[in-house]
Amino acid sequence: MDYAFKQLFGNEKNKDITVVFLNAILRKTGRKQIKDISFANTESGGEYADDKQSRLDLLVVTIDDEWINVEIQFTNQYDMIKRSLYYWSGAYRGPFKRSMAYKQLRPVIAVNILNFNLFQQTERFHTTYHLYEDEERFQLTDVMEFHFIEMPKLIKDWKEDRLNPWNNTLARWLLMLGLVDTKNSKIYHDIYRELEVISMKDKSLRDAFQHWEELSMSQEQYLAYESRLKRVMDEEAAQREAELRAQEAEREGREKGIKEGREEGDKKAREAVAKRLLANGEEIDFVVETTELSKERVIELQQEVQN
Repeated sequence: MDYAFKQLFGNEKNKDITVVFLNAILRKTGRKQIKDISFANTESGGEYADDKQSRLDLLVVTIDDEWINVEIQFTNQYDMIKRSLYYWSGAYRGPFKRSMAYKQLRPVIAVNILNFNLFQQTERFHTTYHLYEDEERFQLTDVMEFHFIEMPKLIKDWKEDRLNPWNNTLARWLLMLGLVDTKNSKIYHDIYRELEVISMKDKSLRDAFQHWEELSMSQEQYLAYESRLKRVMDEEAAQREAELRAQEAEREGREKGIKEGREEGDKKAREAVAKRLLANGEEIDFVVETTELSKERVIELQQEVQN
């Protein structure tokens, strides 16, 4: 999904499509509409190589001439919230130069489109976050805004008829992104058919389908996509193998601990029997044969009994 998204929306010639898509997202928080986009590189340093391929950084200008950095991110499930905060902070402080005033720092909106569920507290597929005062709930600033879109919840809503793409522009675009789940060998033909009908009345969506088909027909793009998919799957397989190895080591550790505990408990029980036999005057050799303790240990126990 990250590769397809960047090819479609991270392309200067598809600027109009990208504007429509972003406005559908930002409409939820009442932001002013975007009128233009710059595809200038605003990435901060220190990223993982995979993160660079899974992010799209845009500089947008609204109809009120407010400039905003928008970071769109697709990444794995590990530390997703902290990753988003990290990249938000880089995009916020990155443009700051000497002699600039702090008021010149632009708002940064982080949009995280996730192919997994992140929040257990809600069934909503699109949640937004800002800084608010704890008790009276007034907003501290509008320079920080986070969007999290969980694709499995979106698909679930569509399947259960809780989502109507005919009257929900954002739902249309997200469903288009979720049409193909290559890793799980899934293609949602029913979603495609409905969006195809909707696109007859939605020019932006129709244009997006057309551009996507052009990408699909390009051998160069196909090979690049296959390479990207293989890398993602290899990384996930390596992560899964590491998890399984850790689980196996933990299981072996528990089993070893249980075995050692049993052996230690058995030894203590045999030593208790040995002490009783010695206290009754039994010979050392008889005690050794009966308890299977070493002769040296039986002699030590005899000294303890005598003391």
